[in-house]
Amino acid sequence: MFDNLSDRLQDIFKRLRGHGKLSEKHVEEVMREIRLALLEADVNFKVVKDFIGRVKERAVGQEVLRSLTPAQQVIKIVDEELTALLGSRNERINFSGRPPTVIMLVGLQGSGKTTATAKLAHHLRGQGRHPLMVAADIYRPAAIDQLEKLGQQAGIEVHAERGQDPESIVGHGIRRAEKEGLDTVIVDTAGRLHVDAEMMQELVRLKKKHPPHETLLVVDAMTGQDAVNVAQAFDGEVGFDGVILTKLDGDARGGAALSIKSVTGKPVKFASVGEKIGDLEPFYPDRMSSRILGMGDMLTLIEKAQATYDEEKAQELERKLRKQQFTLEDFLDQMNQLKKMGPLDQILGMIPGLSPAKLRGLQVDEGQIRKTEAIIQSMTPEERRKPQIIGASRKQRIARGSGTSTQDVNRLLQQFQQMQKLIKQFGKMSPRKMGQMFPFQL
Repeated sequence: MFDNLSDRLQDIFKRLRGHGKLSEKHVEEVMREIRLALLEADVNFKVVKDFIGRVKERAVGQEVLRSLTPAQQVIKIVDEELTALLGSRNERINFSGRPPTVIMLVGLQGSGKTTATAKLAHHLRGQGRHPLMVAADIYRPAAIDQLEKLGQQAGIEVHAERGQDPESIVGHGIRRAEKEGLDTVIVDTAGRLHVDAEMMQELVRLKKKHPPHETLLVVDAMTGQDAVNVAQAFDGEVGFDGVILTKLDGDARGGAALSIKSVTGKPVKFASVGEKIGDLEPFYPDRMSSRILGMGDMLTLIEKAQATYDEEKAQELERKLRKQQFTLEDFLDQMNQLKKMGPLDQILGMIPGLSPAKLRGLQVDEGQIRKTEAIIQSMTPEERRKPQIIGASRKQRIARGSGTSTQDVNRLLQQFQQMQKLIKQFGKMSPRKMGQMFPFQL
């Protein structure tokens, strides 16, 4: 979502580094370009004005203008102010000391509220919570069916009652959670296609009848400044504690994420970065600022690696690498481990120095990965262990089975042969040297 803004800012800073010393005129030019970049990213104009004012005030200080590395000082100031703009720190959910904690999701129809309910439940279960989802959207056709289907996928219980009013459904859901010892109730409320008085009053009544411990507004990041307008309307009528931004993996300009905290005073707590049930991340302003400025996000990358890390498999892989017994079966397993971390372009984007422009040059091809998987899966167990036995007739059979060509099969086998040569070199290294080359395992 922030690709264009990220490219613009990195280009500005690249030119800024060409100046050994900065004058106020240089700072003025940089501020003008940053202002244009933010406005083009659909950031609220008042937010942009305040942001530029704060950065400029700090950037024309003597400690910057007289610094040996003024460009780095300006980048540091922009990073700090951008982090403050996004919310300064990660804001967590306020759980009740007496379970169950009731979390109510509100928002317009089409914002991704029902999917966000399931993603949040999945995320909290990963944190050790025991959630129950409550289907209180009785107006949208198939809303209850959608939540029940998502619940089956995630293995999380859904409380649904057709023909009942929302207040009764939520009350019964809370009592069910108490009875079954579930510590978190996540309520999917009804939305509308636009903000209207009827929807707001229903939410006000629902909150009054069953006061939630946390109210989260779900907004579609693709709607830009309209998302900020929606947030203001909900805050004035219903009130909320934080925001879940959906579709942050889209190609919109990102102005909502950069404006919503300043305009409403309410933090973004979670961001949806994909379509899968596990594609919900806590929102860290400092990490997001680093990504936008091209400084990467190693902390999130390491957390994703740790979340999919299997210690037994890692030890077994290390043993095979040392004995040079790495097979195509192991290669396939490592690909699956990497896929669990998320889309490859997102993972690469967290590495410092890989700007969106550079990533586009890398041409990350998910289709090629799927093709490689299909080829390996079309092999027999013996062929995966001993690829040297794969002759012409076997290659033809594998190509037919995987829907590829014999050239594709040949290419994979050649790449694997080169990989084995590298592994043979690694096997001669000391454990300490290997550890320096591979600081963490996937």
